[in-house]
Amino acid sequence: MIIFIDKVIIAMAGLRLLSGFIEMMAGLLILKLNSVEKAMLVNAFLASIGPSVLLISMTLGVISLAGKMPYSKLLLIGMGVCLIFLGVRK
Repeated sequence: MIIFIDKVIIAMAGLRLLSGFIEMMAGLLILKLNSVEKAMLVNAFLASIGPSVLLISMTLGVISLAGKMPYSKLLLIGMGVCLIFLGVRK
């Protein structure tokens, strides 16, 4: 039995797995560095990766759904993503 997995799903899952791997490696790096100042630098780097992965994976999903959903729902999804970014903004 062959299971077909959509390429967009593979890309979105791959991005999330890569992001998780980077987060785990950063945690190990923080432990190895054993310095609050250096840990803050690593965390600053991670702060840019999380939103980037969210934006890229959401963009892939929306592009994939563009022909299958009405534009009003796509607009609502886009507005939801914007609200997430507004909510986590400093």
